Amino acid sequence: MTTTDRRALLVAGLSAAATALTGCVSGNTADRAPSAAEAEAARAARAETALRERSVAVSRTLLERYDTTLAAHPALAARLTPLRRSAAAHTAALAEGGTTTAPVTAPADGGTTTGPSPTATGTRGPSERPRPPAVPVAADPGTALTDLARAARTAAAAHTAALLAAPPEYARLLASVAAAGAAHAFLLTEGARA
Repeated sequence: MTTTDRRALLVAGLSAAATALTGCVSGNTADRAPSAAEAEAARAARAETALRERSVAVSRTLLERYDTTLAAHPALAARLTPLRRSAAAHTAALAEGGTTTAPVTAPADGGTTTGPSPTATGTRGPSERPRPPAVPVAADPGTALTDLARAARTAAAAHTAALLAAPPEYARLLASVAAAGAAHAFLLTEGARA
């Protein structure tokens, strides 16, 4: 055997060994534990998803409060409808970008409602959790507005508290929604007296 033949045989053998080793190494990557950076990224993603879902739930609760107040006091529609529309827009904006909660949708009557509607049989879909009963609305319109303003302040405070854990872009959105909630509270109470 010549030197050239031995070199070719050696190169072929090394190439085959390298291919076999590559197959063994790549087959074990699914079994390896995630790195510290991968684990931290997964934890941060879960925390952000949870924060977004809580923020949407807070806004959705306020939106439902607008709905129950409007249903109990239709005479307040001119005053509450623009604020309710704003609350619906905030809920939709907070839900964008990765939450698993249902989006805000528009019903046939031109208003806006939250979440998926019940099925034709009146039951909820498999992924929809039952909602707690609506908070009763005061019979007196002034008291109902005060209660709604309190709910708007509570939502604004919850969004403000969530700012510390939010990623920068979402924190800016939360700050805007919190400021709008504080403005709603003012318009529902003190703004009416001006």
